[in-house]
Amino acid sequence: MKYFKNINTFKLTAFALVFLLHGCSDFLEQEPGTQISITEQLKTKEGVLQAVNGMYRSLESTLRGGNFAVYADLQGGNLKFTPSRSESSKGQVSILESVSNLYSFDDQPNNSNLAAFYNNSYTVINQSNLILEFTDALTDATEAEKNQIKAEALTVRAYAHFLLSEVYSQNYDFTADASHLGIIYTKASINKGLVYPARETAANTYAFIIDDINTALGLYSDTKILSGPLYSYFNKTSTKALLARVYLSKKDWKNAYDTANDVITNSGVTLVSSANYISQWAEPDLPISEILLEFTIPRTTEGGASGSLSAFYGYTSTAVYGNYAASQDLIDLYETSDIRKQLFLVQPISTIVNLQPVSLNYYFTKKFQGNPGYAAFRLSEQYLIRAEAAFELNNTAQAKSDINTIRNRSNASAVKDSENLKDAIFLERRKELCFEGQLLFDIGRNKKDISRIDGCISLSCGLTYPSPKFVLPIPRSNINLNPNLKQNESY
Repeated sequence: MKYFKNINTFKLTAFALVFLLHGCSDFLEQEPGTQISITEQLKTKEGVLQAVNGMYRSLESTLRGGNFAVYADLQGGNLKFTPSRSESSKGQVSILESVSNLYSFDDQPNNSNLAAFYNNSYTVINQSNLILEFTDALTDATEAEKNQIKAEALTVRAYAHFLLSEVYSQNYDFTADASHLGIIYTKASINKGLVYPARETAANTYAFIIDDINTALGLYSDTKILSGPLYSYFNKTSTKALLARVYLSKKDWKNAYDTANDVITNSGVTLVSSANYISQWAEPDLPISEILLEFTIPRTTEGGASGSLSAFYGYTSTAVYGNYAASQDLIDLYETSDIRKQLFLVQPISTIVNLQPVSLNYYFTKKFQGNPGYAAFRLSEQYLIRAEAAFELNNTAQAKSDINTIRNRSNASAVKDSENLKDAIFLERRKELCFEGQLLFDIGRNKKDISRIDGCISLSCGLTYPSPKFVLPIPRSNINLNPNLKQNESY
């Protein structure tokens, strides 16, 4: 899984310095030579492919680094904090300073806990735009290679914008016509000149995302342009999986159903079996076989892992473990027979309770032990997208069938006629996709309240929908830089 080891460090660093205007002002301070070196790099296929590799590296780092990887599950109630490992505060459970504001539903624009995610996402977008602007002029690449390069860059651009919209814009039908604020959608690099764009409406944001994805789908040539596992990069199948998720978020039920159905039917990927479900998730270096896209972790030249999700979720010993474990709120959702309960490594850890050390059990997910990559898309999600879309299209038979496909694989009970099917789909997503960055956005899409019980140590353990606090503030530094960038309500 060493798919970043051949990047030219100097060129990648120079490339990464060209930030988008509303992402970072560093570009304004660069010497002209930096711009020229990038222009020279992108004149050749080799240089563009290095840039594509750098784009993926930046995207993986943005998703895994900082707080984005835990944001949706922490806010929604799937996670709780583990006891301190420090000798000075050993056993004490407290809110991590790096997420203290957002966890309390009181993130601050002047020092946002997700400021790095905002800025780095626009860096990735700027990188994709630079690639798109230079690729057509390549004289040493075939048309198939150029089309593949553009397809992947367009998909990354759409994906980064989509994730930004999830965090900084209310769910699509927050207003009846989606006229509420979306995000800035950028289709040109800063190399084209400095601009001060305003935020699009949510409707326009989604229209641009979908247009980029559909344009990419028309360009994919199945030509491998980078070394490493195929599942590490966007291809036509994983791009369709992204599109299905976007349609779901937009509540475009017909297109969500058709696109997820296409992936399920034509991808050639099958659900991992019950017999292999636990063992495959527990593999330290390989993704589960139903993965559609996993952003592989960076490796050193010697092959060692230089960072992974195990930093958040891992467990090695009572002295070495991550900062997050599953809440009892989540654990209690699983039936006793559900094999997904086996995905939790139960470990006793000394915890300070009423000033005394007590041994308490903590549930560490086995999904992200060892050196896991960022699981962006897998087939189970497509079944659950199809189930939700089918329900909304009054095709309850298909909805039940898809939920039961996931439940049967997990040895859980089939859907009962007495169950509220909409709630059953929501809860199945929570159980199946836990720690994969979905819960908060599922809550918002379904217009549900947030309720955190087990392990909640905030003064505010819930949030009633609708609320301006379902989205985060745009970092103040970006507002100050761009006079046309409007802040979210309540911030």
